[in-house]
Amino acid sequence: MAIDRPSPPTSTDSPVGPLPPKPDALTDWDGPADPANPKNWKLGKRIYHTMLPALYGFSVSLGTSIYSPGVSATMKEFNVSMSVSLLGLSLYALGLALGPIVGAPISETQGRKAVYIITLPIFLLFTAGAGLSRNIQSFIILRFLSSTFGSPALAVGAGTVADIWDMEHGGGLATVLITSTFFLGPSLGPLVGGYTVETRGDWRWIMWVLMLIAGPIGLLALPSKETSKKIILARRAKQRGVPGPPKPPPAVALKMLFVITLVRPLKMLVSEPILMSWALYHAFVFGVLFAFFESYPYVFGTVYGFSPGQVGLAFLGIFIGTLFAVVTFAIIDKTVYQKKKVLCAPAKPPPEERLYTSMLGALGVPVALFWFGWTARADVHFLAPIAAGIPFGWGVVTLFLGGMTYLLDTYGAMYGASAIAANGLLRYTFGAAFPLFTIQMYERLGIAWATSLLAFVGLALLPIPFVLYKFGPSLRARSRR
Repeated sequence: MAIDRPSPPTSTDSPVGPLPPKPDALTDWDGPADPANPKNWKLGKRIYHTMLPALYGFSVSLGTSIYSPGVSATMKEFNVSMSVSLLGLSLYALGLALGPIVGAPISETQGRKAVYIITLPIFLLFTAGAGLSRNIQSFIILRFLSSTFGSPALAVGAGTVADIWDMEHGGGLATVLITSTFFLGPSLGPLVGGYTVETRGDWRWIMWVLMLIAGPIGLLALPSKETSKKIILARRAKQRGVPGPPKPPPAVALKMLFVITLVRPLKMLVSEPILMSWALYHAFVFGVLFAFFESYPYVFGTVYGFSPGQVGLAFLGIFIGTLFAVVTFAIIDKTVYQKKKVLCAPAKPPPEERLYTSMLGALGVPVALFWFGWTARADVHFLAPIAAGIPFGWGVVTLFLGGMTYLLDTYGAMYGASAIAANGLLRYTFGAAFPLFTIQMYERLGIAWATSLLAFVGLALLPIPFVLYKFGPSLRARSRR
């Protein structure tokens, strides 16, 4: 008589019930402790990979203002007007707005490391070309191209942080570090460029110094590892022989990226009141910062007789203010925001709780502008207008940090990147435009009233974070995103 033997347990039949399915090799890690996950890397390795986008951001953004002490020299050498010579600054700023458009296809298909490895050498080549230019046309075009290929590293920096850190455990600090370099670079550029022109006597050395700063950073990136989850999992699945999903045709993939990096940001910019107001505010204060690249040489040169290097030293007020802003954001985040998190647990606090930093910063900008405008005169010591740069730098960066975290919390992972891209497009457009009319405005209105005009605009925009704190929830409820 045959005896029925129990069949061996299967993956869905075990003494303790069904076994959990194995994670999909293409969409998720092997487990919480997967060593391939960048969040599980050793602390030193994560710090190294965080410093790379911070250093890239510093060097590329340094390229904006480092040229300002060379404007007069290029005017004389190429026999052009100041407005034409300033295009070397303005078009560089405009090229920075194209970072998401240039960087997204590389990041999506080859990973974040590829963005750092591919774009910086091209940035250096175009910077060298600008230094070798023999006419103003080639100089302006090459400056634009150099920033266009330097900007993708700025665009993927936030993504790199998100790959490596949990926002609750180091990610917030890392984001602030990277973001602050976008302002630390421009605040130090006039100092570096000013003394370069003074000591070398040739504006072309500005380009060589920029290459000497940015070049070693590219070498630091060579031993780095890929951080993008999508790329890491795709490569590992290929090694394991797991077939990947069907890829869309190249034309369709490019169209999708174009929509995400340009079309959607522009649509959101004109249809989302929250984004529209913040983008306008950020663009204005960024435009004023870029206007200072021309107004500082004008003010400190004509009123106090400063040399280009000494004018660069005057920007240290803005540099100090930027550092204070980082400290301010960190203190508010660790005290006020953390208390709100405890009160709202297990849910997240509403995005409006991110606005405290910006409310403070909104006060700093007009105060600094009035201070600068009415103390920059011969009978007042030069330290007074220099000190005005401290609340200005502090106000601009606190506005930026609070506003960006608010936009990310408001629009989430899917639309947050598009909101940041829209903000960047308008911000760098204003940064490109403001230097072109700054000197004319100061010559016609005078230092006090030209700066006061900017301060009055700052006062008009000041209520934005306060209004959004009160009416933000209702605006978010009506949002299409």
